[in-house]
Amino acid sequence: MAECDDRDTRRTVRRMNAAGFPRDKRVDEFDFDANPNVPAATVHQSAGCAWVKAGQPLCLIGDSGTGKTHLLIALGTAAQAGRSVRYVLASKLVNELVEAADDKHPSKTIGRYGRVDLLICVELGYLELDRRGAELLFQVLTEREEKSAIAIASNEPFSGWTKTFTDPGSAPPSSTGSPSTARSSKPAPPAIGSLAHARASRSPKP
Repeated sequence: MAECDDRDTRRTVRRMNAAGFPRDKRVDEFDFDANPNVPAATVHQSAGCAWVKAGQPLCLIGDSGTGKTHLLIALGTAAQAGRSVRYVLASKLVNELVEAADDKHPSKTIGRYGRVDLLICVELGYLELDRRGAELLFQVLTEREEKSAIAIASNEPFSGWTKTFTDPGSAPPSSTGSPSTARSSKPAPPAIGSLAHARASRSPKP
């Protein structure tokens, strides 16, 4: 039994390291009773990862401590079966992109984030980007558009994303369901759309 537990632990660590997850989280550990505005049926449906296979976007919007990170890690974990997943803070992603641009090879970094099956970008609403950072981040989003799935967590509603994309020319239109569909007429499926607009009640941070 101890040997099996040890193998499971090593497998979990390898999976977390491969994706860059800061901790291990599962859908069945999420407290839906403490977050009644989060649609449990939609979350469980999304854990089936059909949206990832279809290259669809997903966005979780809510205040700090409402479980967005928990859910995205959990959904990303579910998506790891046979797929590549990468979890990254928005600030870290932008810093990487700017450093790559300074070294004259931004396309390499943009391509690396563009190739994974699922890119999870969190804390998007916590930073303000200058024109350069916004353009580089938007290149990553458009690189994945209608080809590969992206999941975003933000504390700002879509109408407030101009605080992050301070240059209006690089900001995704607030009328769209997700930044990865900002230039697409293809709507997200109802299940993803309803989860994207769910604002959870406050609960302890994950």
